[in-house]
Parts: sequence; structure tokens; C-alpha cells
Amino acid sequence: MKNAKGLVFKRQQAILKYLKENKFAKTEDLAKLLNTSNITIRRDFQNLENEGVIKRRYGGAELIEGALNEDPYSNEENDARHKIKESIAKKAAEFIEDGDSIFINSSSTAIKILDYIQDKRVVVITNNGKILGMNLSSKVEVILTGGEVYGRKQSMVGDIATQIISKITATKCFMGVSGITSNSGISTSVLQETTVNMKMLENCNGPTFILADSSKIGIHHNFSSGDIDKVNYVITDINANKEEVKKLEEKGVEIIFSEDN
Repeated sequence: MKNAKGLVFKRQQAILKYLKENKFAKTEDLAKLLNTSNITIRRDFQNLENEGVIKRRYGGAELIEGALNEDPYSNEENDARHKIKESIAKKAAEFIEDGDSIFINSSSTAIKILDYIQDKRVVVITNNGKILGMNLSSKVEVILTGGEVYGRKQSMVGDIATQIISKITATKCFMGVSGITSNSGISTSVLQETTVNMKMLENCNGPTFILADSSKIGIHHNFSSGDIDKVNYVITDINANKEEVKKLEEKGVEIIFSEDN
């Protein structure tokens, strides 16, 4: 099964590469190029369209402009953004105590927390497949939810993931988001992840932490995945919109600013 998923991922990456170079791809052309069937290519098109990176057209598909978000920033800007995310993760790790059981969602920032928890005994419940490639302490116990794999983010989604989370109660929840506002709460760019995020918030009997760099403060993305009254803390950087920070605080959310910005 693992090899099969790997082949699917490689084939879909080849499709995206072709679309990037040619703008439009015919189903039959890709089937010949990748030595597979038209039905398989159509299935790949469906999955990639669900991820929001392509648009199917009659006889083929085209790449959605800007969907891959390939290096929209300069190297210097990317380095700065990376440092901010690392700083946010490092600050969040300060709130983890020995013996905690924590929810971590599919966020690339939230999963970085595990690089900073040091010598603490922690149970991590996550739908983030990237955890499998991390070098974790022997004191960190991992429960990976399982479920359908959302390829672009390597996250686990669907009924299986949600059912596993529903059977677990965590002491803390650390969640990255695509956006957060005082009115609409937290949001994500991936529809399939909304129910997973909601269930994590619901099954946390302690504080919930939203990890969001300043570009996400005051922004509502495509899909709502939690009300603001489910959020106890937001960890962000000092560039966050001051007006929106004040509005969040008025809703009872405590704002924590990361260091080294």
C-alpha cells in the first residue's frame, strides 16, 4: 500500500510538472506519457482538482494560476518567514509540560514544536504525516490518526481520522491555521481538514493554542474550522495587525508574541 501511494504521488507530481510547462494537458497525452490508462489520469485530475491546484476541462485539465505557490517570495523573504515560523513554534513549545497529551494538526508550523520540547514525556496525537520523517525523542509517543492522505500537505483526513480523534482527549491543542479573525474564528484552505480541526478543538480539555504568523491575523480563508470561543491563545509575531489583535483580545483570546522577530 505504501509503495502504491508513492507511485500515485510521483505520477501526480509528473502531471503538475507537465501542466506547469504546457499550461494544458490532454488526458490521452498524459496517459501515453506516463504509461497508464485514461481512467487513472482522470482519477488523478479529480484528486488534484479537489486539492485546488488544477481545473478540469473537456478532454484534459489546466493548472490554476498561482495554485502551487512556487516561491512567491525572494530568498531573503523566505528566510525571514521561516525564522518567524520557527520562533512561533519555539514559543509554543514552552507551554508543553511533562506528561501532556497534545493534539497537533497538519500545520507545518505546529509540527515544528516537537523540535523544541526537549526532554519531556509527551503523547502526540496528530494527522500530520510529516511527523514520520522527524527525529523525535524516545520520550515522545506518537499516535497518527490514519485516514485518507491529502497529498499536498501529507495530512490525514476523512472519517477514519475524525473517528480516532473522537476517542481521545488531549490536555492541550496546538493548531496552525490559514487565517483567524475575531468574527469568523479560524479557517483553513483545505475543506477536508475542517472536521479534523473541529474535533481536535472539541476533544481538548485544556488550553488551545493557535499558531499563526502575522500574515494570517485578520484573514478569513476558504473554510471555517472553529469558532473563536474555542481559542484560548494565539501565538504570532510582532507584525500582527494591532487592530485585529485588540479585537481578538476583546473576545477573550490571549495574544502571545514570539521572540527573535
